[in-house]
Amino acid sequence: MKNKFWDKLKENIVKLKKSKNFYVFVAIGLAVLIGIIYFTSFLPTNDVSSTKENEVTQETSTSEKYARKLESQIENAIMQIQGTGDVDVLITLEKGFEYVYLTEEETKTSASGITTTTTSTVLVNGQPVLVEEIYPVIKGIVVVCSGAGDVALKMNIISLIQTIVDVNSANISIYTSK
Repeated sequence: MKNKFWDKLKENIVKLKKSKNFYVFVAIGLAVLIGIIYFTSFLPTNDVSSTKENEVTQETSTSEKYARKLESQIENAIMQIQGTGDVDVLITLEKGFEYVYLTEEETKTSASGITTTTTSTVLVNGQPVLVEEIYPVIKGIVVVCSGAGDVALKMNIISLIQTIVDVNSANISIYTSK
């Protein structure tokens, strides 16, 4: 059975080689193969998403990193207060980073007296010019620590947090851990 397949294949190859158009078929086949390889290199991969989605992901990621860094800094500071014991801090954000870019306005008055104003973002080397970066607004802070049963300690923790970040004391909750 195996020999029949190979014999038939060899027979077909010999017939194809005897054909006048053998080299034309080989050349067309190679050109098609090269074309497929070339053009598939330009196709987007599944890992690449739209620019808008990447911006949102990056903003969320950056905002979350900011919140985790603040949590760590506040935890470390609270642990320095005598009697706090184990400390866990959770920060929730109202919104993420906001970016303000440089814009320019162009006002045109037509012959009929209609004035139009267009605003566009200023680009330098194809990139918008950042004027201001607005940090995320903190919605609330939760602190859980073993020494939180002491009212004076709670007041010290609230004061410490307000010194580190500008948050209203009503948005700070402190609980005693198990």
